[in-house]
Amino acid sequence: MSEPSKLVIATRASRLALWQAEHVQARLQALYPSCEVSLLKMTTRGDQILDRTLSKVGGKGLFVKELETALLDGRADLAVHSLKDVPVDLQSPFSLPVIMQRDDPRDAFVSPGYASLAELPDGAIVGTSSLRRESQIRAQYPQLRVKPLRGNLDTRLGKLDRGEYDAIILAAAGLRRLGLGERIRSLLGPDISLPAAGQGALGIEILESRTELAQWLKPLECADTASCARAERAVSRVLGGSCQVPLAAYAQVEGDSLRVDALVAEPDGSRIIRSHRTGSVAQARELGEDAARELLANGARDILARLLPPTT
Repeated sequence: MSEPSKLVIATRASRLALWQAEHVQARLQALYPSCEVSLLKMTTRGDQILDRTLSKVGGKGLFVKELETALLDGRADLAVHSLKDVPVDLQSPFSLPVIMQRDDPRDAFVSPGYASLAELPDGAIVGTSSLRRESQIRAQYPQLRVKPLRGNLDTRLGKLDRGEYDAIILAAAGLRRLGLGERIRSLLGPDISLPAAGQGALGIEILESRTELAQWLKPLECADTASCARAERAVSRVLGGSCQVPLAAYAQVEGDSLRVDALVAEPDGSRIIRSHRTGSVAQARELGEDAARELLANGARDILARLLPPTT
């Protein structure tokens, strides 16, 4: 197979997105030393709208549309995304041929004055941009106040440091990638805050017609992470994955088996429906679909019907 001579990576211009794109850039340059790998830095609608929560402005797909346009018009060959930002119903002409090795998928508790959620006093303000996190925190710590928190990682940390919040919840992977691991006071296990589908993993998007490019990228794939992601994204797909619904899905490879945990919740945390499935890694997608169907059968259908707009 021939090797690429030039590749352009489309990326958001935020510091974390650039770290992720530069990580892929370095991996590709190590694989193909004679290839010129460059970055196309872009600002997306999701980066521009900071005064409303994602659930009110169109969801996480706002972070990928401009990058997809760059793929379509030939300005870029591939786009690097946080996998949790990639819509689970990715449509032709796009494909997601590579899911890279996952970093820590857990949520992180960040606070200048407290070591954990349990230490926060009654009425303390916790910031998060995620209905998934909010519902789980409200369920277990109803004495806390949860307020919306938007902006890139540095913006969110700045709001915390100015005293607008007593604590904030962020993805551990993002903090560690930017060398901010020391800001993590504690990590929230899946029993406290079940992660979002794909959290901690990077996905590479291309045009599905670029079959040779898919082969060039294949060495970046992590088989275990890809299996987990297939299961998690299947949960979201069956449930109509949306920022308007608090839902979580987390899979773990255990030997030859895969365990999938999933939940759907009321935004106020008054009700959380959980399911889990264990089976063969080869059946990752089916396990995720089964976990989602169990949620629907146990009451998630009612929550979804109330929170999601009717389809036309």
